[in-house]
Amino acid sequence: MTTLGKLESIVLVPQEGYAGKMSKPHKVFGIGLNKTGTSSLKHALATLGYNHCTLRGQLTHKYFNNSFTQIFNKVEEFDSFEDWPWPLMYKQLFERYGENARYILTRRHSPEAWLESLKAHTLITNPQNNPRKRIFGFDYPHGAEAQHMAFYENHLAKVRDYFADQGAGHVLCEVCWEAGDGWREICGFLQEPVPNTPFPHANRRNVAPKDENRASENQRLIAAQMKRLNEG
Repeated sequence: MTTLGKLESIVLVPQEGYAGKMSKPHKVFGIGLNKTGTSSLKHALATLGYNHCTLRGQLTHKYFNNSFTQIFNKVEEFDSFEDWPWPLMYKQLFERYGENARYILTRRHSPEAWLESLKAHTLITNPQNNPRKRIFGFDYPHGAEAQHMAFYENHLAKVRDYFADQGAGHVLCEVCWEAGDGWREICGFLQEPVPNTPFPHANRRNVAPKDENRASENQRLIAAQMKRLNEG
């Protein structure tokens, strides 16, 4: 079986004073793809008092190895979640939690905007430490733009259709921060009071590489991928 290799460690972001127990009536799962405003969702949920957990590499690896018991054991400890692997397993989440949970589908104002953000993000990520190929089928979106935009649009369509088919559209909230969505939509959906603070628009194209060697290696690998695709 092909593995992801060494992935980044799990990143947990609990609220201050967190004691390992849920503090909210519903678990909330962000099931939008990365680069759709998931960081803003994370900060919004934390502001609302959810014991939030960003679970990445290790649990994404477990998803591809079908280790759902281990994933759900971790889910039981927190209130809310976003980023990988949750967009990949929205069906399994609904099968387990059903209408006792809430699901938030973040999106961008266009597939092109999402693709541009994803391409910029790949320049600053660890080139050997990410699950992109297992998720999208390519190490980088460069040279495979059409396939990535199709993946993005298919994800939105499949999530909408799935919840509609389950008769569960009322537990799905679709938001786009660029279109003006914010506290009103999130708080109305979760039945939370609106905070007296601006909505947290995070990660607004802050893509300056912290590691020039990493950026150079990503550029090299992107060029190699585009060469392979052009020759193939």
